[in-house]
Amino acid sequence: MKMHAISAALCALVAAAATSAQAFPAKDISPLPAKLWNTLSGKAPIVIGHRGASGYRPEHTLEAYSLAIAQGANYIEPDLVMTKDGELIARHEPLLARVNLNADGSIKMVNGVPDLHRTDSSTNVWEQAKYANRLTVKTVDGVKMGGWFAEDFTAAEIRSDIRAQERLRDLRLGNNAHNNQYVIPTLQEVIKLAKAKSIETGRVIGIYPETKHPSYFKNFSDANGLQRMEDKLVATLHANYGNDASAPVFIQSFEVQNLVYMNGKTDIKIAQLLNGSGKPFDDGRSYAELASAAGLDTIMTYADGVGSNTNLMISLVGGKLGTPTQLIANAHQRGLTVHGWTFRAENAFLPNEFDNGLDPAAYGDMAGQIKAFVELGMDGFFTDQPDLGVAAVAALSAVPEPQTYALMLGGLVGVLSLARRQKRAK
Repeated sequence: MKMHAISAALCALVAAAATSAQAFPAKDISPLPAKLWNTLSGKAPIVIGHRGASGYRPEHTLEAYSLAIAQGANYIEPDLVMTKDGELIARHEPLLARVNLNADGSIKMVNGVPDLHRTDSSTNVWEQAKYANRLTVKTVDGVKMGGWFAEDFTAAEIRSDIRAQERLRDLRLGNNAHNNQYVIPTLQEVIKLAKAKSIETGRVIGIYPETKHPSYFKNFSDANGLQRMEDKLVATLHANYGNDASAPVFIQSFEVQNLVYMNGKTDIKIAQLLNGSGKPFDDGRSYAELASAAGLDTIMTYADGVGSNTNLMISLVGGKLGTPTQLIANAHQRGLTVHGWTFRAENAFLPNEFDNGLDPAAYGDMAGQIKAFVELGMDGFFTDQPDLGVAAVAALSAVPEPQTYALMLGGLVGVLSLARRQKRAK
């Protein structure tokens, strides 16, 4: 839309609003305006189902994604790893199940059985004797890990009898009732679900895929003559959504160079993930440096936003929220959205001031935590409990009967804001 057309539309709406007020003089309209958000677009922050509704179902399953959508999530997030035959499947790590290691790097045995890692095993492969010989130790991004790796199984094998289990099995005890029931979905199946639910609900349901350990998987695909993970991802997204910046998709990664690579191949939106400590495996800069104004100057050349650890937006001091940083303001100045992670309702994950008692599994005040970040202008957030995230945003947006024309004007302001965003360098 050209600028003079926008100006004319604004004038017309203002005039229409005035006419409407004269036409209904008896109604006492509250002077309170519609909710104004500090987000880059001026719209309410989006709610992203973190690995689906992973607070209620085993993560990265169609059932978890479906529940997240039913609870009102705007996006669902599949983490992606590769199978032996190059299929992209939804898992948090290459490991289908992980075991603990001894100090010398060998597999730790307890009573003659490999010692299961209790917070990083998301399938039942460890229970199946037929796959016992695939237990191995590998080095992933410089770290030795033991377990059963996705790239040692074909997609058909994973589909046949490997089923999801609750990863946080000792915290989310109720989710264990769903163990061994749900298949491990492919990226295409997640997309199919999002599209079907978009039609069913009348809401656009987006996807937010993450490439897990892309350098590790590039070595794997190169060694085995397979299509690179990033090329497979881009081709699948283009086949389903087109090469379109307005597609309801964000591609994310903790590494840098694979995002730079994909930026040269797609117009689909890209988000650079920023951890609260450490550095990307493929980059010499720390995440703290990338979160600085100078780091954001680089990120804006290949990405549309950042996915930030909450500690980079508001640091923790003594277990409680401290002083906010300038990350969100600096990102917005550069046309970058900021999506925060991860908001979880259990006391174990909340800043101390939002806890509810001493039980680590009990729910605290996640809505209070979300409020602190939304007030800074956070554009969206990943949450394990999408229903609570949606309710928190709804509570923050509640205003008494906002006028229709005020909302329409607000929408046009959002369009103008988006038009000012920086274009990514090609």
